Amino acid sequence: MPTNPWDPNDPHNPYGNDIDLELQAMDQIWDTPEIWRPYDDLYHKELATRIRNQNKIMADMVDFKPSKSSINSIIMDYLISEGFPGAAEKFAQETNLSQAQGFDSQGIRERVQIRNAILTGNVEEAIEFINDVDAEILDTSPLLHFRLLQLQLIEIIREVLSSNNSNPAATDFRPAIEFATSQLSPRAPTDQSYLTALEQTMALMIFQPDKMPAEMKELLDLRLRETVAEEVNKALLKAQGMEPVARIRELVRARAWAETTAKAAKVDLPDDMSIGLDVEHDGGRGDAMVT
Repeated sequence: MPTNPWDPNDPHNPYGNDIDLELQAMDQIWDTPEIWRPYDDLYHKELATRIRNQNKIMADMVDFKPSKSSINSIIMDYLISEGFPGAAEKFAQETNLSQAQGFDSQGIRERVQIRNAILTGNVEEAIEFINDVDAEILDTSPLLHFRLLQLQLIEIIREVLSSNNSNPAATDFRPAIEFATSQLSPRAPTDQSYLTALEQTMALMIFQPDKMPAEMKELLDLRLRETVAEEVNKALLKAQGMEPVARIRELVRARAWAETTAKAAKVDLPDDMSIGLDVEHDGGRGDAMVT
């Protein structure tokens, strides 16, 4: 078996040395008039060049191995972006990446504090933390601000529904109505999507939990907290001059896209193609992560 199926110099490579055979097959299928032969030959030469260039690029991609510093940088970026201050501090000390990547332990801890507040339903506290970190974030992100206020309204309604499972009285929802009137209603007319979201959220006070439509039950799903927390984390990272998404996530998405595209084009890929962050192919030597 070839070590690299994209290597054009590998005799086993079906896309390398068989190019001329493919072009000969085209000649058999296409009965090109003699007058067009010069143009046909030019096309075949150009096609062969493109195939060889493509195969070389793919061969380089498969053979590429990132350096230790690149791997460590990606790992450090993940620890910072996803909010692991303790692990990031230790890793920064062991790899000397603290200054190179603008490591800010306090900034990570602030983002973790905000995220935890959202995940536990303390949205008002989270908003206060955000304003303490950077008061301009919510002022310049009206959609994010609305999403936080909507989640805060949902948490107020959730508390009523959970404490009065049988049949909550209309007066139990007074705090929710007052909050919606003062915080969300003034924003709703500025965008139709805001108005729709507010109407759906207010409807939570009408239906009993077991009789709610599916789209309304989604508002009470705890995964909504995770979604909003992720949006806030991205905004905080962006405000700190960092990428809103960890590079390793983009790398995994790019690989998935490449595999899907290759399969759609019926292009064979190695079963063990790595994204370069493991050491299985070099026996644990060479470009292993520094720990």
